[in-house]
Amino acid sequence: MHAFDILGDPVRRRILELLADGELPAGRIAAAIGDEFGISQPAVSQHLRVLRDNGFATVTADGTRRLYAVNPLPLQEIDTWLDRYRAFWTNHLDALDTELRRGRRASRKDPDNA
Repeated sequence: MHAFDILGDPVRRRILELLADGELPAGRIAAAIGDEFGISQPAVSQHLRVLRDNGFATVTADGTRRLYAVNPLPLQEIDTWLDRYRAFWTNHLDALDTELRRGRRASRKDPDNA
């Protein structure tokens, strides 16, 4: 599977968002995702398997619990791929920042403008 096929699914993206804050047990992931998306524990397990099998997540056994964590390497590869496209939005964001700063300076100088 291609990385964007993996991340194209909102459930898998949300799982990675949860894992970005640190390692979580499968049960806690299943409960959070089940509540948010209304899907069953076996369905969440399928998504975890896709993330694990494609290298986006790691799993460690802790007794009977399975602890999942983000594997940053595939995300770094996506970031590298996106580098060639950053120029399309970076200049626009820099220009927006400049205009916002000008607006703040102008409103500080002109109290009637607030």
